Amino acid sequence: MRRVVLISPSTLFRLRPFEGYSSSSSSSSQSTITERPHVDNATVRQTLVSFNNDWKRALHFFDWVESHFHFHHSTDTFNLMIDILGKVFEFDLCWHLIRRMHHHPSSPPNHATFRVMFKRLVSAHAVDDAILAFNRLSDFNLKDHTSFSNLIDALCEYKHVLEAQDLAFGNNNNIDDALLTLDAIGNTKIHNMVLRGWYKLGWWSKCKEFWEEMDNKGVPKDLHSYSIYMDILCKGGKPWKAVKLFKEMKRKGIKLDVVVYNIVIRAIGLSQGVDFSIRVYREMKESGLNPTVVTYNTMIRLLCDSYRHKEALALLHTMRHHGCFPNAISYHCFFASMVKPKQIIGLFDAMIESGVRPSIDTYVMLLKKFGRWGFLRPVFIVWNRMKQLGCSPDASAYNALIDALVDKGLIDMARKYDEEMLVKGLSPKPRKELGTKLLAGEAVDE
Repeated sequence: MRRVVLISPSTLFRLRPFEGYSSSSSSSSQSTITERPHVDNATVRQTLVSFNNDWKRALHFFDWVESHFHFHHSTDTFNLMIDILGKVFEFDLCWHLIRRMHHHPSSPPNHATFRVMFKRLVSAHAVDDAILAFNRLSDFNLKDHTSFSNLIDALCEYKHVLEAQDLAFGNNNNIDDALLTLDAIGNTKIHNMVLRGWYKLGWWSKCKEFWEEMDNKGVPKDLHSYSIYMDILCKGGKPWKAVKLFKEMKRKGIKLDVVVYNIVIRAIGLSQGVDFSIRVYREMKESGLNPTVVTYNTMIRLLCDSYRHKEALALLHTMRHHGCFPNAISYHCFFASMVKPKQIIGLFDAMIESGVRPSIDTYVMLLKKFGRWGFLRPVFIVWNRMKQLGCSPDASAYNALIDALVDKGLIDMARKYDEEMLVKGLSPKPRKELGTKLLAGEAVDE
């Protein structure tokens, strides 16, 4: 009888054929194969996430775990692989996987599958292809209001707001009229997406114009509408107006949620100081709303910006005590304002030891910071830790490392990482020190 053994992601790394594994390996490896470790969905997902910035290895692993372990990919793991491929514009391979899903009753494509496709196509500015993809959804019985909302959301998320408005409110012949007929809730939802799209563009006057247009068209505004516009006012350099809108909402008797409080905590902190934010934070708790990790991160950021690091660290411990665990962003607030490399590395190590996994943004942030200061030792501490924790560096991480090496005159070492980027299909920055050229093929100007 064959034993079934649970396998961890770290063990799975060692079994990969593209990292030295072969059928003629040592007897211990053969024993592992005979036992046929059981690979679950969570393990496969975690491994794919570790290859998030290395699509070839991710795809190799995706196919290998299916053929070698007879693993049946779920819709979730298919969607993750499609997302990884879409990041590097491998859309033909994405469609190939979708066709494979379509022929597997246990893992059919769903709304999330095409939300990923819309997101990646629009981020590549292939708007027409995204609309064509939407029109193909009849083949999968997914051409409905949900998919239409996902398309509009993707267009707004990646700054194609004009195209989103044309699809949603214009005379566009590419979309069935039935899908443009929305009830009041659906209409508000689409308008909120477009409002948020103008926010993403940072076009504050257009945000105000569209906000007023919603009133003129009789579009009912919900709590999410107010949350978005408060965020717009805050990010647009008018936090006091966000506080004013918050007070107006309270006068109107609008039931507030934690998202609104999170925004006003930041707004009042920017306009009046962190001590006033603490008062609003207490008011929120007294109203029966529990703080979320975003609430705590907002407070920590305001304290760190005021260089009140001890109070911020105390709040970090408080949130754990109340069952709300810090994330990478919690620590980013400290890293952004701290000025001593030793303290930053110490907190970075404490972050990892506490079970908080750094994101790629964490590594890039620290690589840039130490590189800008000219400290290579902490640069390589962070780089090596990233590799040890199984995080595949993206183009931003490589470029931050290469910039630090070039600034210190280590041209040969910088060139090695530049070439490593190219092998992985990542795009390095053109640098005259390395003799690299622009994508158009022209030499970098002196």
